Amino acid sequence: MSVDPAPTAPSLSAPRRPAAAPEPAPGPAALRPPGGRAAWFAWSVGVTVYALAVVHRTSLGVAGLDAAARFGIGASALSTFSILQVLVYAGMQIPVGLLVDRIGPRRVLLLGVALMSAGQLAFAFATAFGPALASRAVLGCGDAMTFISVLRVAARWFPAARNPFVAQLTGLVGTGGNLVTTVVLAQALHAAGWSTTFGVIALTGAVVFAAVFALLKEAPPGAPAPVRRAGDRLPVGRQIRAAWAEPGTRLGLWVHFTTAFPAAAFGLLWGLPYLVEGQGMSRAGASGLLSLLVLSGMAFGLLFGRLLSRSAGSRLPITFTVLAATALCWTAALAWPGGRPPLWLLVVLVLVMGSNGPASLIGLDYARAHNPVERLGTATGIANMGGFLAAMVTLLGIGVLLDALAAPGADGYRTSDYRLAFCFQLLPLLLGTTMILRLRRKLPAAR
Repeated sequence: MSVDPAPTAPSLSAPRRPAAAPEPAPGPAALRPPGGRAAWFAWSVGVTVYALAVVHRTSLGVAGLDAAARFGIGASALSTFSILQVLVYAGMQIPVGLLVDRIGPRRVLLLGVALMSAGQLAFAFATAFGPALASRAVLGCGDAMTFISVLRVAARWFPAARNPFVAQLTGLVGTGGNLVTTVVLAQALHAAGWSTTFGVIALTGAVVFAAVFALLKEAPPGAPAPVRRAGDRLPVGRQIRAAWAEPGTRLGLWVHFTTAFPAAAFGLLWGLPYLVEGQGMSRAGASGLLSLLVLSGMAFGLLFGRLLSRSAGSRLPITFTVLAATALCWTAALAWPGGRPPLWLLVVLVLVMGSNGPASLIGLDYARAHNPVERLGTATGIANMGGFLAAMVTLLGIGVLLDALAAPGADGYRTSDYRLAFCFQLLPLLLGTTMILRLRRKLPAAR
């Protein structure tokens, strides 16, 4: 069962008096987050930042071939953009979790918007590989500050039973940001050009910054304040160790690791090149499949949110179903004679990968449900590292293999190159599944 995200308040009962009965304590409902319109408003302001972050994060997914031509780089160097961005994102999760626990999600969101806007603006006008790479690192740092902060706002505003649904809805809105990338950004790149397109995305951050500054309240009026005074909180090292010592945190990390990365690697960078060069599709057809990936993710997010809100026992069954279906579809696609599966199989593959992002949020639900409120940000940060570490390894592995398999002097990569390179992703799938099976034995509630 989930832990109530509201901080535990001291007893409100009156002291015992001679010859008088003690006053009854107020019911638990008095201490629970209220939900309602005010909660949805606060969440909607925060989730706007996350949607913008997903646009920033996935913007290179439809601009990979353009970036290779603009900076004169190959597959390994191109993958470095996404790898560095994801590496910074993953590396920032624990520091961001600590920041959220200490200074609050509103300030962290404001800092995140500022960093994302600065990084994207620099990327818009970069003409060399080095400055462009540095700008993506800044962008990844700002991106890392968004999702955990929005979940913390939701945990303060909504009752615990609603948190799994709100988390899935947060992911769904973020997926909507991905849809903006695949539909709008892909067209804008060819209509308005590189600098204008990325510059407009960067400047959108100013509007979002103003909205968060003026409108976001991170907790309901009268809610107990979280522990933020230096004398009342654990030292950083002890807080991280306490979160890691909880088996639910580690299980959450491996669930996130294993479920998130196939769709992340596909959507962040390698989906468009695989479909265009590896499968011979047009850019329009490839963009259509990437849009289908986004729409599928939105549908799965709603489905999983409903299922998880009704029963925490559905966490692992959903996880294993998603992993089995993803592995089966990729195995069928890669084993298809000639390396070019029919369109129907590619459609099924993309639809199944749409479940990856929503399933990865189950990992964050484990971290939230098995940690006290004072270290929710830290535990969520640890769990949220998983999928991005796996995505980083997969992005690099595919890029290195493509360069190693490419024919000497060739301008692009062959179908067989993509076929063999994409087999790499089966390795982290196997590793992560093994770790989930091992860790679930240490958490009786996970069975």
